[in-house]
Amino acid sequence: MDWSVVRRLWEKWASNYVGSLGDPASSILLYNAEQEGIKADPIEISQFVSFVKRNKLQMESFFIGPNQYLVTSIHESWFCARCLNTSTQAGEGAIVMQTSAFLLVGLYEGSIGSASRAMVAVDQLSGQLSRRNL
Repeated sequence: MDWSVVRRLWEKWASNYVGSLGDPASSILLYNAEQEGIKADPIEISQFVSFVKRNKLQMESFFIGPNQYLVTSIHESWFCARCLNTSTQAGEGAIVMQTSAFLLVGLYEGSIGSASRAMVAVDQLSGQLSRRNL
């Protein structure tokens, strides 16, 4: 895998869609399912990946950091979830999309409008990765 291509795509995309007030996503996780030696809490990541691999999306909840999520809709290569223990009035959610090599997790704050903007942002990155067979 050409990590320089992935990094350039990520940097260009993230600068437009992640992190600032009003951006579609409050944070994004791009996880390479075959990567070793990641610089994150391996237990947290492995539990999330295990949740996705078990494919019992409607029967279980999952955690990202301290937040617990419940899947609300399932589609061919992605699913949506809402945070069960949010501290924000409008709520929080997650969009999880799978490409051939990556899991993309887009976290957002708010309701349906925020979810729609986050979905578009995550889908754009997924499309760029897929066009390069990543």
